Amino acid sequence: MTTTYKSLALRGVGAGLVAGVASALVQLLVTEIPIRAALAVEEAREPAGEGHSHGGEEELVSRGAQVVGGMLGVIIVGIAAGLVFATAYALSKRWFVDRTPFSRSFALGAAVFGAVALLPWLKYPANPPAVGDPETVNHRTALYLGVVAAGLVIVWGASWLAERLRSWTQPVRVTAVLLAVVAAVAAVLLAFPAPPDTIPADMPVNVLWQFRLSSLAQLAVLYVGIGVMFGLLVDPAARRAKTPGRAAVA
Repeated sequence: MTTTYKSLALRGVGAGLVAGVASALVQLLVTEIPIRAALAVEEAREPAGEGHSHGGEEELVSRGAQVVGGMLGVIIVGIAAGLVFATAYALSKRWFVDRTPFSRSFALGAAVFGAVALLPWLKYPANPPAVGDPETVNHRTALYLGVVAAGLVIVWGASWLAERLRSWTQPVRVTAVLLAVVAAVAAVLLAFPAPPDTIPADMPVNVLWQFRLSSLAQLAVLYVGIGVMFGLLVDPAARRAKTPGRAAVA
């Protein structure tokens, strides 16, 4: 069996599906708890008799339907992310020639998590319902995407630097790359402005941080999960592709 890009893409879709389902379950079983607590805070702000109807209008979609829709959305995002991950994996071959396919996939998944989830979370941690001014949503989104873009640049730069320092001993090379990454992360955290919204006084601190931590855990399950599952799927195929007469992308 030849390990072509098509087969890698299929494995990426499969890994994304599994990781997406796992992340959706975390959303249902863990993240949904602080969301409901935050919604209760938001509802308590409504004038007496209006409840959570937003100005007297009936709620168009029930909370149960919102939860199911959110879970389906996470699964779809997982599948799309898995396909993109497979492409990045194929392109990263020249940077990780000394690693097994599984360790390369895991390292890539951890790097993606750090760039698109952990770094933005450190600067702009997720907020539950009842936190955040609707007037600043576009500004907040732009800041968040800016940090994500910076994180991806850091990952690319770290890979490039590791490639350039291949003649160095591994401990020295790893130390140099880690120091460069730490310096770049610190620069990003200092360069971007503080979050534009304040936390309302009626938002319980435990609800706020339970939501933030569970949201980060959900993203970890998604992105690191893709790296783990893709590695498990591609490693046996890579070993088979090394037999004579078989070409391999992995």
